[in-house]
Amino acid sequence: MDGALPNHHAATQRRAQASARLVLRGIALNAALAAAKFAGGIFGHTYALIADGAESMIDILSSLLVWAGFRVAARPPDENHPYGHGKAEPLAALAVAVFIFGIAGWIGWSAIHEILTPHRGPHWATLPLLAGVVAVKMWFSRRMSAASAAVGSTALEVEALHHYSDAITSAAAFIGIAVAVIGGRGWETADDWAALLACAVIAFNGVLMFNKAMADVMDTAVSVAFENEIRAVALRVPGVGALDKCRGRKSGLSHLVDIQVRVDGNLTVRAGHGIAHAVKDALLVSAPHAVSDVSVHIEPIG
Repeated sequence: MDGALPNHHAATQRRAQASARLVLRGIALNAALAAAKFAGGIFGHTYALIADGAESMIDILSSLLVWAGFRVAARPPDENHPYGHGKAEPLAALAVAVFIFGIAGWIGWSAIHEILTPHRGPHWATLPLLAGVVAVKMWFSRRMSAASAAVGSTALEVEALHHYSDAITSAAAFIGIAVAVIGGRGWETADDWAALLACAVIAFNGVLMFNKAMADVMDTAVSVAFENEIRAVALRVPGVGALDKCRGRKSGLSHLVDIQVRVDGNLTVRAGHGIAHAVKDALLVSAPHAVSDVSVHIEPIG
């Protein structure tokens, strides 16, 4: 229960649960769009749309990984995981990035096969369907990107890029089908060439997703701006004379901070300990970004 947790852990848990609910909405959206794409691809004689529908089905599996990651990340610290379970979130994002590479390869191979295999041209009625898919995907991508920025989630950011990649794939299919419809006989493979081009865009986005997730997994240092904000909060604590090292790393939807604080060297151990606690409490409550744990080391001045 949230009430049994410290406020900063309860806040992290709420962010993870809210993010998981948004991912579930994305799964429902992908399921509906996949059904529409399969129907349009089969009756409209366009492989690009069928491939797009298959990608949406695979997206559901990758989104389930992200959802599971958030469910694990929402768990509070325990005896075996004293720093919490936040790493589950970037690990899920990393798994999605690997999925993306697989999707790009599958679409590319299938598009080449269709280019080499004579087939009927696509039907014009698939164009309005694709226009609607692009619009919905772009809208949901922006919504998820905004949620990612609000909670500081790498997995949501990767999911937003994933939905954006889907929109690019559908837009490429729209262009290819339009060319095939307008060009008529001899242009039947235009949508397959469009699918081949889209897989390159998907692979590029996959690289961006992978690098972002890997940075969190490898405990990449926080930005200079974040560090300066942490320092500003600590320096406002009464008794803090100066700061030495200040290090932070992202752990799921929150951050872990290590900081060295300089105080009057004539203070008693008890007084120095009190200042260290005050710095920790100030960062847990007032830090500009979510902080779930702080380690404070006291150094004397003079």
